[in-house]
This record gives sequence, structure tokens and C-alpha cells, in this order.
Amino acid sequence: MEKDVVISIKGMQKYEDADPDVIELVTAGRLMRDDAGYTLTYQESELTGLEGTLTTIQVEAEGELVTLMRVGEVNAQMVFQEGRRHLSMYNTPYGAMAIGVNTRHLLADLNDQGGDIEIDYAIEIDHAIAGRNIFRIKVTEAQGCGLKQ
Repeated sequence: MEKDVVISIKGMQKYEDADPDVIELVTAGRLMRDDAGYTLTYQESELTGLEGTLTTIQVEAEGELVTLMRVGEVNAQMVFQEGRRHLSMYNTPYGAMAIGVNTRHLLADLNDQGGDIEIDYAIEIDHAIAGRNIFRIKVTEAQGCGLKQ
């Protein structure tokens, strides 16, 4: 199964001694299902600061494991699993760094019509918490131009 979808993303980054940074984005993407689970892909935009980057989100193990991969201007792979800490590499135009991703909450409920993903996680650099991120993704089927009978 593979189809065009509309992806609504709301992300919030919280850093100590700073106001939260909130970003909202609605973009077109693709939803695919295979034996391992669901894969969601979309192109980042200028709004996210990651223009020229393809983002892929894989939902496996019935929603208990989510992997986010970015390829392009920014190359990264982050693994989210509730209650677990995973080490990830984050490559930017300014250099590479190892970061810890400590997932506090994970909900990944996708089906062939779309669904929701919510991830609340802390980023650690050199074992110190550098910030907390929460993002919510809503996936809905793209509607065709014609009228439904």
C-alpha cells in the first residue's frame, strides 16, 4: 500500500532560560505500508530550516519503535522508544555530533487511512540535557480534485 497524504506537524522545542520555539507545518507526503509497519516521507521546507532534506519516519513494532531519518542538507537518524535512551548521530553543514535521545512519551497510531504520532523526548549532548522536544504529527489522506460519487 502506498498513497499520497497530507501531513500536519506541530513541534515545540524547549530550552532552559528561553521561550519555547513552536513550529507548525502542513505538507504533502507519502504513506507506505509493508511487513515491518508504516513509513511516512516528506520534503522539509524553508520554514523548518531544513530545505533540501528528505525526512522519513518509520513506525515499527506496532507503534512501539519510531525511527526518524533525514537525508540531504542535514543527515540524521534518531530512534524513539518510550522509556529508552538511544544514541544518534546528527550531521549538519557545521559538523557532526553524537546526541542522546531519551523518549519520555511515544504514541504512534497509523493505519491505511493515516493517523497520529506524538513524541516527547529530551536531547542530551555530552550527557547533559540540552532541550526538550515535543512533536505531534497528524496524517490524513490527500483528497483528489474530482467529486466523490
